[in-house]
Amino acid sequence: QVQLVESGGGLVQAGGSLRLSCAASGRTFSTFSAYAMAWFRQAPGKEREFVASIKWSGSMAYYANSVKGRFTISRDNAKNTVYLQMNSLNPEDRAVYYCAADKGFGADWGGGEYWGQGTQVTVSS
Repeated sequence: QVQLVESGGGLVQAGGSLRLSCAASGRTFSTFSAYAMAWFRQAPGKEREFVASIKWSGSMAYYANSVKGRFTISRDNAKNTVYLQMNSLNPEDRAVYYCAADKGFGADWGGGEYWGQGTQVTVSS
């Protein structure tokens, strides 16, 4: 069984920062470095949307236009963990944030083979 567990969400004032973490575990997840990782988010009443993704090696990343320049995705393959550093948060960033793992990256992303349960981010104005 594979588990992705997000943490680091919470309440922050507009202009503030949060760092989300997603730790992967499970017997079949011994090759974390073989998976591209991504963050998605879902705001109330809206569909889930892509936020950022990172290649297996960490050498390449993609961002949604809405977060480019404010969010940074990174990974530590030794810790089986992916991070999302979020700066200059605004109320529009309020959502449940999910991490996902997939063998494909970029145009080859397969929709997410594994998903976490999500962590809530709330930004007050």
